[in-house]
Amino acid sequence: MTTNTEQTDVSLNGTAETGVPYGSNCLRLSLGEWFAVGLVVAATALAVPALWPVAERFEPGENYRIPYSMSNDYYLFGRYAEWAAGKYDTLVVGDSVIWGHYVSRGDTLASQLNRLVGKGEFANLGVDGIHPAALEGLLRYYGKAVSGKNVILHLNLLWMSSPRHDLQTDKEHHFNHPQLVPQFAPRIPCYKASFADRASVAVGRRVPLFSWVSHIDIAYFQGSDVPAWSIEHPYDCPFRAVTFRFAASDEYERNAEPADPSRDTVLDWVDLETSLQWRFFKSAVELLRQRGNRVFVVLGPFNEHLLAPQSLDAYRKMQAMIESWFREKGIPCFVPDVLPGEYYCDASHPLGEGYAELARRLVENESFWSAILRSKP
Repeated sequence: MTTNTEQTDVSLNGTAETGVPYGSNCLRLSLGEWFAVGLVVAATALAVPALWPVAERFEPGENYRIPYSMSNDYYLFGRYAEWAAGKYDTLVVGDSVIWGHYVSRGDTLASQLNRLVGKGEFANLGVDGIHPAALEGLLRYYGKAVSGKNVILHLNLLWMSSPRHDLQTDKEHHFNHPQLVPQFAPRIPCYKASFADRASVAVGRRVPLFSWVSHIDIAYFQGSDVPAWSIEHPYDCPFRAVTFRFAASDEYERNAEPADPSRDTVLDWVDLETSLQWRFFKSAVELLRQRGNRVFVVLGPFNEHLLAPQSLDAYRKMQAMIESWFREKGIPCFVPDVLPGEYYCDASHPLGEGYAELARRLVENESFWSAILRSKP
């Protein structure tokens, strides 16, 4: 028995003898068409983050601070920095000590300063867990709106209290905000991300679309991407999850107790000359000054009551060296005396009474009101 079978022979150049182009897709784009597609994708990538604020209204209230659950939302930080820079004379920048880890948003340092001067002059731009290496990246890539302002910049020496905190250890360990630290140079010994991950971060923080996508994930999908969220919520519509409502900005650890003053804590302070965190803090100061900001540094308050004598001596030597450096550079700096022990929750976070006392000391400091307030209240 014979069967008529049509066979198509394919030549070496990928074209069938019938003259039909060979390929797996029914539609094949020319070089010009690919170029047009690239233009459309690029325009969309630029337009969506820029136009998103029209749909997602952002109107922070009095004494606003970035919600704790959105500490990694750098797109939101950029929007808030822009809003605050247009409304407030002075921006208070730093880690959880500025953010107010154990107090309500009405008891933070910025809020206490507003209460003392009798007007809304200070904005809380604190971010929980933002160590100096990350702070420099946050300001460089997402804080460009902080320009030509008064900036109170907080330095917490807890980040230099051990090689681990200072990111010096060769052994890998996880730390806060790795997306903000330098990905390639200078080298951070404990940061062991792959080349692909580093390259992704380096590109992502320069392309607004990536930070916008991260914002959507954090704000509406509990930090997961949409596919992962859909697996956990198989019957929910992702579009309905985008409610245009953020988490509350008053999430904090309640029922905090004063730190136990009986502890005799020994800390392995790093050498200031080799400290990575100190290096990045100085870079952050220079960056702010290059943008025309008037920088005032607050060093502390650190809970010295917890330290063993040898650790306290090392701490005070480091404190004196840092204060000397700021004076040499002509940067106003305030080093408050240690607060009463009952005003601290731990090694560096005050309670509400501690913030009130620190604000009072700041306002009474001549260098502060001459540099920031311009006239004594």
